[in-house]
Amino acid sequence: MDAGVKFVEIQKALDFNFLGVVGCIATHRHQDHIKSMNELMKSGIDVHTPPDCADLIKGGMSHRFYPTEVGKQFEIGDFIVLPVEAQHDVPCVSFLIVYRPTGERLLYTTDTYYLRNRFNNLDYILIETNYCKDTLDANIEAGYIQSSMKNRLLESHFSLEHVKEFLAANDLSQVRKIILLHLSYNNSDAERMVKEITELTGKDTEIAEVGKNIPLELYPF
Repeated sequence: MDAGVKFVEIQKALDFNFLGVVGCIATHRHQDHIKSMNELMKSGIDVHTPPDCADLIKGGMSHRFYPTEVGKQFEIGDFIVLPVEAQHDVPCVSFLIVYRPTGERLLYTTDTYYLRNRFNNLDYILIETNYCKDTLDANIEAGYIQSSMKNRLLESHFSLEHVKEFLAANDLSQVRKIILLHLSYNNSDAERMVKEITELTGKDTEIAEVGKNIPLELYPF
């Protein structure tokens, strides 16, 4: 899900073995989400991403490029994937992913300030929690961040406050784990975010960090 790091980092993380990779889904065209798209396709990996990413393909259109369409599901290996609309400053999607063998349902959403959809029977939620609004306001007042950056964050990224509103509006009865993604370096507070989400939902909540391995599996599978 997303390929916003150097290709060599992906190779190392997979121990240079791509046999278990059935495809790549990417949310949008920004480099921190699609940097390695061309190398993945050259390695035989299909990439599913919004149509405007086609102009980032080097050397002409690739048969490994599959443009996504909101509301039109597709299959990758044993996964059924449904792109849903996200709100960013470029065309962007979130993904509802169903693992066919067990029926597990995962929501992956990042780089959006709002989701129109509501979801039932989710097992896992991977959700951007980019900033705390009061921390952002304090950093702007102190002069650490230009005030012009505020509107971009408000109109393109999920705040802790909006994530809490989103979670409160959804059926979380089946959720086993919530993973918080894409935290801002200056405007977030990981400990606070985990604490508040856990208190709100009563669900196991973690921060996605480099090198962390978070198992997502139903037992006894």
